[in-house]
Amino acid sequence: MFLNKESAMERLSSMGMEDMPVMEYRPTRCSVSPNWFKEYTSLRRAFLSSLTDSFEEIAFMNLSQQEFMNLVMGKELPENTSLRLRIPLIWGGSLTIDNMFLCYTFPHSQNLDTFIIEQSNSEIVYLPNPEKKIYMTTHLSGGGVGGNATSDRLSQSAGFMMSGRGNE
Repeated sequence: MFLNKESAMERLSSMGMEDMPVMEYRPTRCSVSPNWFKEYTSLRRAFLSSLTDSFEEIAFMNLSQQEFMNLVMGKELPENTSLRLRIPLIWGGSLTIDNMFLCYTFPHSQNLDTFIIEQSNSEIVYLPNPEKKIYMTTHLSGGGVGGNATSDRLSQSAGFMMSGRGNE
């Protein structure tokens, strides 16, 4: 499927991700290092540990204390979350924190796989490029008529972080 920026945004909108920014990219087919997975595993821990600057987004994920601690300590991802590379390795992407973001596996990561695969034969592709380290659609991050309790979630998250460091 050949897309331009407008049609790429329309396609993402049809997948419920109308607020996902995209970047235009010219893929360069390249080989991937044989030890990429070892490097990725190390980077994964570093990326998860770097999420301590993303409390607002983490607060909207409604994680349990254990899931939160495991996430920011780099131990494991919460259920139904995926780490994604903004630029795939086979297209010249790098294993760096700046090339990664976290999102829900279903439906976002699965939809992004479809979106990228649909463009696989194009000279120019449009890749997901969220502004922050965690992507959540705006319709998931807002509250209903009762509010979104963001301050409560942020306080709880900060409390979890402090208790994990032994500084209550």
